[in-house]
Amino acid sequence: MSSLLIQNGHVIDPANKVDEVRDVLVIDGKIATPLSPPTSHPSPPTFNAKGLVVCPGLIDIHVHLREPGRSDQETIESGTRAAARGGFTTVVCMPNTRPPADNAGTVEYIKARAREKGIVNVLPTGAITVGLAGEQMAEIGSLKQAGVVAITDDGHCVQNNEVMRRAIEYAKMFDLPVMDHCQDYALSADGVMHEGYWSMALGLRGWPSIAEEVIVARNCLLAELCEWKVHMQHLSAAGSVRVLREARSRGVKVSGEVCPHHIALTDESVKNYDTHFKMNPPLRARPDVDALLQGIADGVIEILASDHAPHCSFEKEVEFDDAPFGILGLETELGLFLTELVHKKIISLPRMIAMLTVKPAQLLGLDRGSLSIGAIADITILDPNREWVVDRDQFASLSRNTPFHGRPLKGKAAATVVAGKIVWRE
Repeated sequence: MSSLLIQNGHVIDPANKVDEVRDVLVIDGKIATPLSPPTSHPSPPTFNAKGLVVCPGLIDIHVHLREPGRSDQETIESGTRAAARGGFTTVVCMPNTRPPADNAGTVEYIKARAREKGIVNVLPTGAITVGLAGEQMAEIGSLKQAGVVAITDDGHCVQNNEVMRRAIEYAKMFDLPVMDHCQDYALSADGVMHEGYWSMALGLRGWPSIAEEVIVARNCLLAELCEWKVHMQHLSAAGSVRVLREARSRGVKVSGEVCPHHIALTDESVKNYDTHFKMNPPLRARPDVDALLQGIADGVIEILASDHAPHCSFEKEVEFDDAPFGILGLETELGLFLTELVHKKIISLPRMIAMLTVKPAQLLGLDRGSLSIGAIADITILDPNREWVVDRDQFASLSRNTPFHGRPLKGKAAATVVAGKIVWRE
C-alpha cells in the first residue's frame, strides 16, 4: 500500500466548498483523512506545498491525441505527457482519428494504448455518425458498452437536423451527453478567418459568426425537444453566448465551453498571415471576446477546455488558405486561464478550478473532480503566481503549433498526481 502526504498547501476543492490551508493524505491511490494516518505508514513520503494551491486533478474535456492514424502529430504517450506538464490528470479525447472512433474496436484500441502508454487518465468519446460523415448514426449502444463518455463528431458538424435529433434521443437512452462542434457548412463556406474588418483588410475569405450561432440555436431547440444534455464545444461568438443564456434561463439542458485562445486573442492577431493563428472556429473580434468573458463571469459558460490540436510544422508552413486549422493547448491552457481570467479578475481562482474539475465531471458523469475522502487521488498542485514565458521547444507534445510562443504568463502547474502517484513535477 502506497502513501503520499501533501503538506501546507492551500487546498481549493469546489465540490466540497473547501478553501483553506490543510494537508492532503493519499493512501493506496485514494484520498484519506490526514488526521489519523494508518499505523502501517507512520511517516509517508511528503510533498511540501507551502505557497502552492492544491486542487482536484484538472480535467480537459476537449483534446485531440491523433492516435490512431497521425502519430507524426501526436501520440497517446506524448499527449498525456503534455497533459501532465500542464497540470491535467484526465483528458477526454476526440473521435476524429484515422480510422475514426465510430465503432467499439477503435475505442478499445484507444483504451488499450492509454493503459500501455498514457501517464494520465484518457477517456474516449465516440462519433455521432459513421465516418463523421453526418449521414448515418454510429452504433451508440456499442460505443457506450465500449466505454465512451460522450458522443461527438468534433472536427465535423452534423448538418442534418433529423439525424442530430435521433442521435440525441439515442444518446439519452444510453445516458451519454452529446457534444457538438457548431458549424453550419453553408454559412462558413470556405472561410479561413473571422468575417469582419481584418478579413477584408487581409484579403482572406471570411467565416461569419452566424455559422456557429445558428447551430448553437438548433442544438438548444433539440435539447429542449429531447430533454437531454447537449454541450456546445469551443464557443467563439457573442450570439452563441446570447442564445445559450436564453436557453439555460429556461432550464434547457445545454452547456458550453470556452478555449483559451478565444479569450486571449482576436482576429487582429492574423494580420501577419501567421498560420499558427488559424483555428476552427476562428479567432473573433473584440466584442465576441468580451461576450465570452461576460458569459464566463456570470456563469452561462461553466466549462473551460483546450481543443488541443497538434499539427506537424511542415503542415503549417504553407499559405494561410492551405494550412490546417488548430493549435496546441495542453501545456499553455492553465497559464492562459490564470492570466486572462483570474489575474484580470474576471472570475475567482476557485471558480476557475471548478470549471476545470467538478463542472466537466458533472457533465460527463465522472467519479473525478473532488478531494472527497475515498475519492481517487487525482490532484493538481499549482503556483498561481509563477511567472514564465512560453517556449514551444520545451513542450512534451510532438508538435510545436502554438501562437503563444514567447508570451509571458502568470500561473503554472507545479506537480501532477494521478491515482496517488506523482507523474510530473516542476
